[in-house]
Amino acid sequence: MRGHVLVTGGAGFIGSHVARELLARGYAVRAFDALQEQVHGGAERPEYLMEDVELAVGDIRDREAVARALDGIDIVVHFAARVGVGQSMYEIADYTSVNGYGTAVLLEAMMDRPIRKLLVASSMSVYGEGLYVAAEGPVEAVERSRAQLERGDWQPRGPGGEQLRPVATPETKRPALSSVYALSKYDQERMCLMFGSSYGVPTVALRFFNVYGPHQALSNPYTGVLAIFAGRLLNGRPPLIFEDGEQRRDFVNVDDVARACVLALDADGADGMVVNVGSGESVTVSEIANRLARVLGCEHIASGITGKYRVGDVRHCFADTSLAERTLGYRSTVSLEEGILRLAGWLEGQVAHDRVDNATAELAERGLTL
Repeated sequence: MRGHVLVTGGAGFIGSHVARELLARGYAVRAFDALQEQVHGGAERPEYLMEDVELAVGDIRDREAVARALDGIDIVVHFAARVGVGQSMYEIADYTSVNGYGTAVLLEAMMDRPIRKLLVASSMSVYGEGLYVAAEGPVEAVERSRAQLERGDWQPRGPGGEQLRPVATPETKRPALSSVYALSKYDQERMCLMFGSSYGVPTVALRFFNVYGPHQALSNPYTGVLAIFAGRLLNGRPPLIFEDGEQRRDFVNVDDVARACVLALDADGADGMVVNVGSGESVTVSEIANRLARVLGCEHIASGITGKYRVGDVRHCFADTSLAERTLGYRSTVSLEEGILRLAGWLEGQVAHDRVDNATAELAERGLTL
């Protein structure tokens, strides 16, 4: 046995894939999860969670439940979090409580235990806008104003009004926290890295980009964009795309993410560091919607370009993965084409309850869309 791992949020989309990878590498795995209704649709053990994974149900803010979950554990993978940019802007207390206070509870419970490695899931959302270059070199984009967005002028500009070109975002890019979710993920990664430094626990923070793959919650309107688009298409409805659909993202397959997590546990090259985990490629949101529609045989369902903007969204952000390659030996191995085919295979027979219209109406009611 290589070690006993606790995966908080381990019954979720990414956590369950990481648990599978850990089992394959000879680790014993315990998942700790609240089985939140919005994600899981009920309080039962997910059928996709491998039988060899021990499941402990509880809230990450419950000190006694967390202490019990840590019994016999020597490695912690911390994924427990509320996820979603839009929802975080009006469920502020809950996102702050689960992501911030929950992490603090976990770290306090770890203080007197023989934990030899800590891995925490962070997010590309902490960058805000990704890295851009102008004629003279790298430039930080100015936050797009409400007036700019209201007139449909989507492209960020430099401090002097410069035209900018998006490039891959490295870990050295200064965070620009544009949502409560982004702020809470930054809190998580900083708390864990400070804890690791203070208590001598090797710690790695992985900033995940747009993760997709089987077992993502299709009925959760605040999950990853590919799952949201899939849920719409399965119900014969067009994917709703904000702005003009030309914003660029980095879509990384969950199998690559799971492998990166195990590499970070097995190696020490990234200890004490923040590391991007992405594909290293970028694609527009419109293109990803169209690709998915073609694979699902839904070409007749045209994507719905809304021309609207959501508070907290950014224009372009995709990963520079060179640090992950140097420190972990990580490179993405699942192409976008192959990953979408795998996703489509899993989608056969899946049922999705499309709640996107309700979520969009909620944002509009609160003035969070323009």
